[in-house]
Amino acid sequence: MEVLRSAVLRVSRRIRAHRELYEKNEEAVKQHLIGEIFQALGWDWNNPEEVRPEERTEDGRADYALILNGSVFAFVEAKNLGVNILRNGGPLRQLGRYCFNAGVRYGILTNGAVWIVIKAFEEGSRLDDRVLLKVNLKTEPLERTVLKLSLLSKDRMFEIERLSSLLKVLELSFSGLRKEGYPEEALLNYLTVNSSNLLPLDELSEEDVPRAAYIYEDGWKLLPLQEQSVRGVLLAVLLYMERKAPEQERSEVRRAYEHLKTLSLPPAKVLEVLRKLEEEEKLRISVEL
Repeated sequence: MEVLRSAVLRVSRRIRAHRELYEKNEEAVKQHLIGEIFQALGWDWNNPEEVRPEERTEDGRADYALILNGSVFAFVEAKNLGVNILRNGGPLRQLGRYCFNAGVRYGILTNGAVWIVIKAFEEGSRLDDRVLLKVNLKTEPLERTVLKLSLLSKDRMFEIERLSSLLKVLELSFSGLRKEGYPEEALLNYLTVNSSNLLPLDELSEEDVPRAAYIYEDGWKLLPLQEQSVRGVLLAVLLYMERKAPEQERSEVRRAYEHLKTLSLPPAKVLEVLRKLEEEEKLRISVEL
């Protein structure tokens, strides 16, 4: 996901810096934007066994065909950034015809910033009913766009219908519960915390004996404890901070870690240091008792 996240950031920056170019030049969109995303999704963009440009169909040429297990799995149709593919239904219908007449199950329409994925055919349904996914790099938060685009990865493409359905259910449920007044943080904790004994740092007392420590980073992540104590939690948090720190700051965090290892601090003082770190470094720390 980190590779895809970096690619989305690069593409978003290019769009902001060279919007006029991409609004007029479809070839630049293909080379600078679309290819970048697909390569980050694990597709070998220059390998004709995985990606074939200008694939012929009865209705014209699809810009790309994505190949899985030797067969065309999806067509990709590219437009320049000046084409509003969310409002102009012509390109999506064109893609649907390409897919239907060639017996290709899925279609991907994109102008580099907006991505629309369709299921090409299903008895008794309209094209709009068969939209599996919409992604908008210009208007959606980064982490959301990365997660949705990840469904187009070579490893996940076979499961795109099931995964897109699960994602829609999650979005609808989350949105519905927020409208009912449930705080977003409470919902995220409900989804990500697995232990019934997980306590926020603020609720930890000097007498408590932590069995495990967690830090929030796109979900609660376990921190290995050298010792089951609040001091062990502090040392684990410092090791985490060292891993995440810029290279020029790591030695400073390591020195703090080595110094604290030699001290015998009372639990009250350790909790004070932990809470200060949590506040100053914008961390979320919890423990399991």
